[in-house]
Amino acid sequence: MMRQRSPHLGFGLLVAAVAFILDQLAKWVVTVPLSVATQPGRSIELISFFNLTWAENCGISLSMFAKCNDTTRWTLVAVTAAVAIGVAVWMTREKAKGDVIALALILGGALGNIVDRVRLGYVVDYADLHFGAFKPFMIFNVADACITIGVVLLVARALLLGEKAPAAGATPPAE
Repeated sequence: MMRQRSPHLGFGLLVAAVAFILDQLAKWVVTVPLSVATQPGRSIELISFFNLTWAENCGISLSMFAKCNDTTRWTLVAVTAAVAIGVAVWMTREKAKGDVIALALILGGALGNIVDRVRLGYVVDYADLHFGAFKPFMIFNVADACITIGVVLLVARALLLGEKAPAAGATPPAE
């Protein structure tokens, strides 16, 4: 049986493209016009609780697998690409617009970080959110934020909505 393509796929691909472009644009602004990368340890305070601070992330969340070498780099590219492909396939089949948006954010973020790893060997991180000495997050970027928001949306929708309602016109299963 052939599965029907998501009616929200076009919109999802647009959201993924916007997430990817915003990520790459933000990284370019931090790297080129603001030159945060040219001075290691440089930090620009934007507001009292948010700085732009340069970080080259060779690993993944919470600095896991942070060893900067070609094996780690290409393994993470392959794993992230496999996840991105899985998310893209899921997105083509997903009927719920909210889930398509969440998946699109994850896809756009994953692609943004893959481009960094392939091009530079590390992911460019710069967003440093802090409240005095309290830092609720590691230094991150737009791609990381998109991935996190997408995952939180999927989990929240799964927990709050439970089982998905049948599509309009679908026959409920016989009991």
